[in-house]
Amino acid sequence: MPPGFVPALRGRFLVFDGPDGSGKSTQFHRLCDHARIAGLEVCEVREPGGTHIGEQIRRLLLDPSVKEDVDVKAEMLLFMASRAQLLAQRIRPALARGELVLADRFISSTLAYQGTAGGMRAEDILAVGRVALGDTWPDLTVVFDVDAETSAARLRPLLRGREFNAAKDRIESRSADYHRRVRAGYLDQAHARPDNHLVLDASRDADTVYANLLHGLQQKMTALKPQG
Repeated sequence: MPPGFVPALRGRFLVFDGPDGSGKSTQFHRLCDHARIAGLEVCEVREPGGTHIGEQIRRLLLDPSVKEDVDVKAEMLLFMASRAQLLAQRIRPALARGELVLADRFISSTLAYQGTAGGMRAEDILAVGRVALGDTWPDLTVVFDVDAETSAARLRPLLRGREFNAAKDRIESRSADYHRRVRAGYLDQAHARPDNHLVLDASRDADTVYANLLHGLQQKMTALKPQG
């Protein structure tokens, strides 16, 4: 990482998000390792999940054996319940200790999946989000942008022969048109709040994406207001 960049991440709350198959989780773990080597304490969490309650909600939400048509409002509220518990139990305590918090998905996912793609109004999601999140919102959301066709091609070989907990989940199984709307939802969020978003071309090779991630983070973190 460039000189002076690592200290700027201390006590910050970053979210990695994007369509399934964007490669965000690979880059997430790479940055976690890099930050720890550089001396930062890192709290890494995933959504939904990250707590005992959250993991139970995750299984319910993503279970491909659930055949009934889950109402999009119920889906959104379950995600928010997991998120509220994650904030209370892990994220806020970690930020209070001055740790870097890295989240694999957050409210940006709900806005894209249940909002733009699922038909819920963004203002309704944000109203519930203000209850669930209180005053703890991400400093920056990194969107790993990839088209639906590339995403599907990347996921296909990974899904062959995998067990339930890594299988193609109930949301991944939705139509290509649904996933195109998901992508549009992420880009709309970034367009609306450019200072709080970093969009990366995730169709490129992993090393190039990571180099662009570091460059973008350096610029965004430098522009953020100092803490305290």
